Amino acid sequence: MRRLPPLNALRIFEVAARTGSYAEAGAELGLTHGAVSRQIAALEGWLGQRLFTKDGRRMVATPMARIFAAEVGLSFDRLAVAAEACGRPAARRILRVSAPTSFAMRWLIPRLERYHAGHPQVEVAVTTVSTVLEELRGGVDVAIRRGVAREHLWPQHRVVPVLDDVDTLIMSPALFARRPILKPADIEGHTLLASETRAGDWTDWLEAAGLQQLAGHPRRIFDHFFVTRQAVEDGLGIGIGPLPMLEIDVAGGRLMTPLPEIRVPRTGYVALVPRQADAGNLVGGFVDWLAGEARGPG
Repeated sequence: MRRLPPLNALRIFEVAARTGSYAEAGAELGLTHGAVSRQIAALEGWLGQRLFTKDGRRMVATPMARIFAAEVGLSFDRLAVAAEACGRPAARRILRVSAPTSFAMRWLIPRLERYHAGHPQVEVAVTTVSTVLEELRGGVDVAIRRGVAREHLWPQHRVVPVLDDVDTLIMSPALFARRPILKPADIEGHTLLASETRAGDWTDWLEAAGLQQLAGHPRRIFDHFFVTRQAVEDGLGIGIGPLPMLEIDVAGGRLMTPLPEIRVPRTGYVALVPRQADAGNLVGGFVDWLAGEARGPG
């Protein structure tokens, strides 16, 4: 029988040595700092020697540990390739995606049927986060966040631009029929609906519309945009909304954009993929599909 060290501890050790940080290893693996420390202590006990030394507030891998970690990483790579090659071709794969709630509800989920049609053996499991700035955690294959494609902002991830974002005025067709907005000044007297998660939307749009004098106009504020969007659809007032995520509502006649020429560019969305992920290119293919959906036909 092979005398192997604890495999879970090996996996955690390899990540900690590669990232140079117990905290970053915990973030990548979805573990606490204490859990990482305990697993590495268990591996050190099994090996009978120290793998990390304290340097200030950081734990630094010893020279021998760095060599060992490189060999462990190669072994895991070979194991991943072997498992992919020997896996059942018809086995269903689960792809775990984390996304902001509004992005998931209004843009991603309505398009997933097209993805599943081309990838019948993949099940996309979507989890949502309450804000676009939500901390990245382990346990997902792709995380969608608002941001720019700069690698240094997420050093442990590959960053791929997915969707540009632009704000415009939105209202319900029924409210438009009662009190039409044909020019910017027509918004006076309307109830302005806003979202805590999209602060500054009204200020930026009013500036673009040349209505800075209305910046102090009272607003009815909801905690999340998906609540604000529903209030707009119900005719409770007018709002500012992200046009890419409202295309299905406009096409379905639930919302309309009375002044579509007044647009405010916003920071778009990126897909974040852990650098060590996806030996079989499942994740990379999904991210390419996301970008293709954002570009539209052709």
